[in-house]
Amino acid sequence: MSSAWLLPEHIADVLPAQARRVEELRRIWLDVARSYGYELVMPPLLEHLDSLLSGTGRALDLRTFKLVDQLSGRTLGIRADATPQVARIDAHLLNRDSITRLCYCGPVLHTRPASPQAGREPLQLGCEIYGHAGLEAELEATELALEGLRGSGLTDLVMDLADVRLVDGVLAGLGVPALDEATRTALVTALTAKDVAALRELAQQGTLAASSDAARVLVGLTTLYGGDEVLDHARELLPAHPLVDSALRDLSWLAGHLRQSQPDVQIGFDLSDLSGYAYYSGTRFAVYGIGLADAVVRGGRYDEVGAVFGRRRPAVGFSLDLKVLAELLTARHPQAARSAVRAPWGEDPALRQAVRTLRGQGHTVVCVLPGHEHDVQEFDCDRELALIDGRWTVRAL
Repeated sequence: MSSAWLLPEHIADVLPAQARRVEELRRIWLDVARSYGYELVMPPLLEHLDSLLSGTGRALDLRTFKLVDQLSGRTLGIRADATPQVARIDAHLLNRDSITRLCYCGPVLHTRPASPQAGREPLQLGCEIYGHAGLEAELEATELALEGLRGSGLTDLVMDLADVRLVDGVLAGLGVPALDEATRTALVTALTAKDVAALRELAQQGTLAASSDAARVLVGLTTLYGGDEVLDHARELLPAHPLVDSALRDLSWLAGHLRQSQPDVQIGFDLSDLSGYAYYSGTRFAVYGIGLADAVVRGGRYDEVGAVFGRRRPAVGFSLDLKVLAELLTARHPQAARSAVRAPWGEDPALRQAVRTLRGQGHTVVCVLPGHEHDVQEFDCDRELALIDGRWTVRAL
């Protein structure tokens, strides 16, 4: 029989010092989003399953916990991603014709961790802009993401750009007939993992075998990562097609503007990184810290996200897990104990008023209860409230 205090695998309590850091990050990001004009929404933790998994949300099926609603008998899902919910809010509840900027922050639940660093209960923060089909929306979203990371204290940032339209453009340019879902999924997985052996094998099977150049082009696509030279190589390697041309042109435009506004960020390309292929519809981006194997922020364009709710609106956004970001920052910059004022406990009205005044001024005041004078906690009491010459006064310790 397991101990009552044991939690399920990849589920963890957030203890005081880390909880404070997570909350500070939440406030930083929401303040940055507000400065860009993003409105805060709070979608529910659970919904009817057919709503959560509608449209592009179907890719989340295996990651979604399911249960039966005892009131209606219908199947409910605990959200694994808040983006489809925010799309529903834009499409159904707000129903605006103009541009809508929305942000959110709340827990999501995954049946399995999304990465080795993640748990099964991320604290997802995201920003979405609806109603603009131009690249200006991508530029705004990427700049907001980078400003949030800087405000969080993460520097030495690297951004990789890609575009999911390249796959469809390459296949169409090669004259490959439509792929079945299983083959397409296997192809995207192999490209993202840069699995050359799997790509060569796939190129000899099914409809991909209709093109003698499929293996050469698909394997070559896995080599297209790095700086601006990547786009030049892509124009030489990839077959001519309007989707390919549009994707490369948009990536060049976006990278150029980002380098002007974000000179301290390394901007590069990874054209075979198709993470979230079924979700995105155009440009996509991933932001890393130097030396990090996994992205801290991922985002891009997903114009189809609201179609199932009756409104196909242009949409761009990004999301991140604040718990992962907090752990990363703690590893790089251990958090010092927060400065506080130590005060004795007592019934003296003047003492109690002095404590209230200090707290009202924004100070942390820790009252030492009788018998707990030597307790240790996350606060560094570098001052104390002492009775000096008949007055309660703060003095250094």
